[in-house]
Amino acid sequence: MAKLTKEDILAYLDEATILELNDLVKAIEEKYGVSAAAPVAVAAAPAEAADAAPKNVTVVLTSFGDSKVGVIKVVREITGLGLIDAKKLVDGVPAELKKDVPAEEAENIKKKLTDAGATVEFK
Repeated sequence: MAKLTKEDILAYLDEATILELNDLVKAIEEKYGVSAAAPVAVAAAPAEAADAAPKNVTVVLTSFGDSKVGVIKVVREITGLGLIDAKKLVDGVPAELKKDVPAEEAENIKKKLTDAGATVEFK
């Protein structure tokens, strides 16, 4: 029997019908004791990877506490707003400071604001 090359096999696969390919898969499974079905762990891996990805949150200023001026300074630092715009934002609590921020950055923002006396929550 002549030895088949990789190219011969690929040429056969290109020309074979779905039924012929299905029969080939079944024959390989029976002869070698393998399964063409994807393992469940492999199918679940992309979902687990998506869950492990950092989630983005929206940082919301809910109260400026006793130190309104200190909070305005921190808001200016975080948002890059001018004094008047930062004051309007703080006066309009609850107010969204930043949208779609990675959780780690949101925690840093929250720490700065709470250190200044503000109350912050994530959505």
